[in-house]
Amino acid sequence: MAATIRDVARLAGVGLGTVSRVLNDSPLVSPATRTRVLDAIAELRYSPSQIARSFSSGKTLTVSVIAPFFTRPSVVERLRGIESALHANGYSLVVFNVETSARRDACLHDVSRHDRSDGALIISLTPRAGEVQLLRDAGVPVGLIDTSAEGMYGVCIDDIYGGELAVRHLLDRGHRRIGFLGDSEAEVQDFNFTSSRHRQLGYLKALDAADATLRPEYQRYGVHGRSEARLLARELLQLPEPPTAIFAASDTQAMGVLEASRDLQLRVPEDLSVIGFDDIDVAEYLGLTTVRQPLFMSGQRGVEILLGLIGGEPPDPPSQVLPIELVARGTTAPM
Repeated sequence: MAATIRDVARLAGVGLGTVSRVLNDSPLVSPATRTRVLDAIAELRYSPSQIARSFSSGKTLTVSVIAPFFTRPSVVERLRGIESALHANGYSLVVFNVETSARRDACLHDVSRHDRSDGALIISLTPRAGEVQLLRDAGVPVGLIDTSAEGMYGVCIDDIYGGELAVRHLLDRGHRRIGFLGDSEAEVQDFNFTSSRHRQLGYLKALDAADATLRPEYQRYGVHGRSEARLLARELLQLPEPPTAIFAASDTQAMGVLEASRDLQLRVPEDLSVIGFDDIDVAEYLGLTTVRQPLFMSGQRGVEILLGLIGGEPPDPPSQVLPIELVARGTTAPM
């Protein structure tokens, strides 16, 4: 039979209230008493239930996570980091999957409910100005992951710099006819995603710095996914003067480019260089050159920021930028 809090109190020779204060890390317990209670907990292998801890702390010990398309590899990896950090801190996770703009808006408005969780993490969905004010007025701690917004706390990367890194890598290898493949404008607008658009800005910035000719026909946009990217890449590669290299805004889209090159019997990297973004697990297996961002770490860091907000300790600076790096593998080569 599992030990109870009463068993711990009896063995330690203290009252139930003292055991509760130790479990909740109250400073109102002397070091000697705390040690005695912790020893009793260890001896009895007592594990307090989350329900009991919730009652004693006045918290739900649950965090809500709003995640777009949560089966996408990059989102899955962020969720793994979130779950790992929450579990280590005794919190549970509730995920709200967002696959439509209406669902996005409803979830962001529903964050204001205090009874559902102690705080929320929002992945990749940039709150608009009115939504930022709504979230602030609600008084519920909210952290952003993979995006930023004025007046909010979170963790992100510099996507513009990431786009520059990718294109400079191709330029340094002699490529001048460089294509870009990113998310459709409708998807960007509906969900207020920023990463693909910012990576495109980096693409344009790098081309301009190198005095490379900007060719609008080398840019293609579509619904995020491997199949759509495959079709768009085929369009690029069947142009009268096709690009010799393609920068895809994600590894998933880069996989579509690789499939398109295979469809057209083009050799990678001899006939076409391909570079992605994210460095998801399959990228290494495919030998894909990519821009690596710390997906798992971003989830962990997001939790650290949110738990600080829940505890009344906001981070400084409010928006933290994680490092990124280019990982050169076998899908890019000199002209």
